[in-house]
Amino acid sequence: MKRLFLAIAVITSAFFFLPCQAQTITWATFNIRYDNPADQSNNWQFRKDTVTRFIQAQDMDIVGMQEVLHNQLEDLLQRLPGYKSIGVGRDDGKTKGEYAPILYKEDRFEVLDSNTFWLSQYPDSIGFIGWDGACTRIATWAKMKDRQSGKIFMAVNTHFDHVGVTARREGALLIIRKIKEIVGDRPAVLTGDFNVNDQSEAYRTITSNAFVLKDAAKIAGKQTGVDYTFHNFGQIPSEQCEKIDFIFVTPQIKVLDSFIPKEAAPGSKFLSDHNPQIVHLIL
Repeated sequence: MKRLFLAIAVITSAFFFLPCQAQTITWATFNIRYDNPADQSNNWQFRKDTVTRFIQAQDMDIVGMQEVLHNQLEDLLQRLPGYKSIGVGRDDGKTKGEYAPILYKEDRFEVLDSNTFWLSQYPDSIGFIGWDGACTRIATWAKMKDRQSGKIFMAVNTHFDHVGVTARREGALLIIRKIKEIVGDRPAVLTGDFNVNDQSEAYRTITSNAFVLKDAAKIAGKQTGVDYTFHNFGQIPSEQCEKIDFIFVTPQIKVLDSFIPKEAAPGSKFLSDHNPQIVHLIL
């Protein structure tokens, strides 16, 4: 009889555990630093293999990247078989300028729709600089279906302006409107380099809007690693570093854990001048 109860318990626990395990998504935000020859030993040519090995080691299902130039995107896709990308260059809507691409596992997710819009008063105007921004800024999105669970959700990835306070606030409101228009009350995840910390107006706009997006790190069941992302290739003392890269989720998403790996020690190979953030979540 004891064996029978044990068998039932094992089967029952497996029944409840396996679906959750199957539906868990490993999602990341990662500013990989644009290909700048002035970075010398930290130039992309010396980092690209380290970056792609890291993505594979973390088994990322979806990753929103920032500062990606076209040659970098080609390097990534060449080294990451099984991944596809969504997005365009911000300067011409094709291949010029930085992308804010979404990379995803093709065998896991079906893309139902996707596009890029410009963070400006004219979202469909290619290359337009919005409000008080210093640069052209974009957001790339995809409406996707998880082939394992059948869930439909939205992925949005962006890179906010580093100067314009109004541009960041209005860009946040624009992204919120787009999420509501495209997927309504379905799950949505926003990744990005927001160029400000959690005390900023842009952060408060995202997290306190009537259409609430929650900071994934703050609602995670567990947090590991460091509490910052930007370190400028290790040139900023860790106690002065800030977290300016975030993952935001709609309330119906459960965040199991959040991890920010510490940057390499001086003399070692850096992934980037930013640390990525990685979460495991369930839609």
